Amino acid sequence: MDPDVGAVIARDWKHLDEDDVRVRPGRGSRPRTRQRPAHEDAVEGLVVAVDRGRYRVLVRHSRRKQTAVTAMRARELGRKGVVVGDRVGLVGDTSGQPDALARVVRVEPRTSVLRRTADDTEDVERVIVANAEQLVIVTALADPEPRIGMIDRCLVAARDAGMEALLCLTKADLASPEKLLSIYEPLGVRSFSTQRGGELTGLRELLADRMSVLVGHSGVGKSTLVNALVPEADRAVGHVNAVTGRGRHTSSSALALELPEGGWIIDTPGVRSFGLAHIPPADLILGFPDLVEGSVRCPPQCSHLEEACALDAWIASGHSSPERLESFRRLLTNRDETVREDNRDETGA
Repeated sequence: MDPDVGAVIARDWKHLDEDDVRVRPGRGSRPRTRQRPAHEDAVEGLVVAVDRGRYRVLVRHSRRKQTAVTAMRARELGRKGVVVGDRVGLVGDTSGQPDALARVVRVEPRTSVLRRTADDTEDVERVIVANAEQLVIVTALADPEPRIGMIDRCLVAARDAGMEALLCLTKADLASPEKLLSIYEPLGVRSFSTQRGGELTGLRELLADRMSVLVGHSGVGKSTLVNALVPEADRAVGHVNAVTGRGRHTSSSALALELPEGGWIIDTPGVRSFGLAHIPPADLILGFPDLVEGSVRCPPQCSHLEEACALDAWIASGHSSPERLESFRRLLTNRDETVREDNRDETGA
């Protein structure tokens, strides 16, 4: 540096006060704030698919015009999850072009949340979908055989989520639906039976103008049903293993599809089990409305697994079916074993 220039700088520096000095804040000195940008210009959209941290969001411009946008979750959302069915706010590039990437900056309040756990021993609950109004329980009448326990678990989950339930019985050409209908129709559970190539007008009417989520075991014909309702969906179709009697997973992730007549269906991967560990044991009976009234006569703190339980007399009087009580107690037994395991872990016994 030129000596004369250095002298001038040194002389001027002596005349500076604190108002003349500007310090660029670093990470350590930058004040922290909980204030988040309002994003009032965010574009509204519906999450229709989720894949490895990327979200497919449908932005509707008019009744006939809409854009499918790829987005990522903004850091400001923190740990708040985003699932299929969520209504979100987007900023950034919402053009829908192949290389465009928007950001999800807001998740609107949910009207319903369908949850499950992997089994009755797992504490981690998984949100399947948000904002669905109707849970469609897809069950095959044969190949594989229907499982009443699975149906009842779904009914409990639907009640917990505040959703209506619809029982969809597939493969009616292989077996009669009468036995299942005799159990669930008296409970007010709506139902629809279908067979390969059968008429679906009645089912379409039950799904129209609503958001419905389809849940069922692998191999029950759920993907076939989805392809019939939305032909362009092209969901992969699987078959039942002749040895195990179980199907393989053909849908790997949840996908929301718009119905031609209005409304949405959300196809979910086939499940082997539907855990209810997130629901307190005392609340399980609320998913069995035909047993609730009978439980009023039970002794205080009745576990419904004891000999003094009044539900046995309730069933003997014909108020509900033995299958329902057996299914309810099977749920309670699974949860009771889980609670005992947890207590042993805590006490070290």
